[in-house]
Amino acid sequence: MIDFLNQINSYYPLSEETTDALIAICKIKSFKKNDVILRAGDMARYYYFVRTGLLGYYTVDESGNTIFKLFFEENSFVASTAAIVEYKPSIFHIVALEDCELLVYSAQTFREMLVKYHDLALFHIHYLEKNWVVKKEPLEINLKWDTAKIRYIRLYENKKLYLRLKQHHIASYLGVTPTQLSRIRKELNF
Repeated sequence: MIDFLNQINSYYPLSEETTDALIAICKIKSFKKNDVILRAGDMARYYYFVRTGLLGYYTVDESGNTIFKLFFEENSFVASTAAIVEYKPSIFHIVALEDCELLVYSAQTFREMLVKYHDLALFHIHYLEKNWVVKKEPLEINLKWDTAKIRYIRLYENKKLYLRLKQHHIASYLGVTPTQLSRIRKELNF
């Protein structure tokens, strides 16, 4: 719980009362590599916090190809947030890419708590601003304008994450075939 609370408090500090109420709705669950945490088409009922392991967030195109959007390492909050907010089925899958231990809490209960606990609402606002506006905007621009080679270099620079990914995950994330990824790697001599 310490990492979870530290992460929350890095966005906005919670009172002891709010902290106790939040901890009360959390459960720890373990998942094995390749377990699907959330399937596209299902309602997104939970928020997750990665204690250990690595998660992938992906969709499947009309040809059946897996397209990874994001990867979540330790100390990351994960959810199909748009599905929760709109109360619609998720369009993304969340899968364990490694054995994982997650903190799991009900999205509905958490959202009800946002009304009751002002500091929790402020945490949520700060989190969304930083991760859904500040971080997401450059990612969207990069996807539109950067080549797969440039995006590969950026991913490669994040060695900790890069070394945990399989080549087919990287190819999917970049939107290229494994053969194209091999050419990029050969050209860059990585």
